[in-house]
Amino acid sequence: MTFRAIRGATQVSVNSSSAIGDGVRELLPAMLKANGLEIEDVISVLMTATPDLTADFPAASARDVGFTGTPLICAVEIDVPGSLERVIRVLMHVNSEKSKSEMNHIYLHGATVLRKDLAQ
Repeated sequence: MTFRAIRGATQVSVNSSSAIGDGVRELLPAMLKANGLEIEDVISVLMTATPDLTADFPAASARDVGFTGTPLICAVEIDVPGSLERVIRVLMHVNSEKSKSEMNHIYLHGATVLRKDLAQ
C-alpha cells in the first residue's frame, strides 16, 4: 500500500448544522466510492470550512458516516475577499494501490468552480 491524498469540496446552501452535516455526509462517501476505498483505508481527514460556516463542526458529521476511529480535524479556511462562500474542503489521507494520477478528487455543487480541472 502507498500513502495518497484525495481532495474534495462541497458548497452548502446555508450556515446550519443540518446543511453542514448533509454536505459532509454526501462528500465523504462520494470520495471513498470514486476511489474504490473503505473507511479502513483512511488514515486521517483534514476538513476546513469557510469563515461563514459556524453552525457545526464538519467532523461531527463525518462520525455519522462511520469515521469513528479515524483521526479528524477541522480548521477555518483563509478568508480571501471574493472567495466562494459556504464551502467545506477535505484533504483525505489514504492507503491505496492506485497511482497519484488514478486518484479521483471530488468537487460537488458550487465547489466545482474551485478546481474545474479535477471536478467530476
